[in-house]
Amino acid sequence: MAEEKKTAKVPHSVILENRKSFTATGVSNVDSFDDQTIVAYTDLGELVVKGRGLHINRLNIETGELTLTGEVSSLSYSEARQGGGMLSRLFK
Repeated sequence: MAEEKKTAKVPHSVILENRKSFTATGVSNVDSFDDQTIVAYTDLGELVVKGRGLHINRLNIETGELTLTGEVSSLSYSEARQGGGMLSRLFK
């Protein structure tokens, strides 16, 4: 019998104040970040934040909270990825 992983899902929310202060809950991981793009994973999909001068103030994986400042120009979601990224999809 295969053992199933049971993880408590944290509710996901996004708060953007004046396009300068961003808070997200339900974040399970941050894949990459620089001052123009931050890629975070949530139970609802991959979240990409784009802008200028982006700075992660706090990332707490245990509580699922991500806060950042900077000039946010866009937020976008894509479907949650299964598996280990692009290489694992290529070699299926």
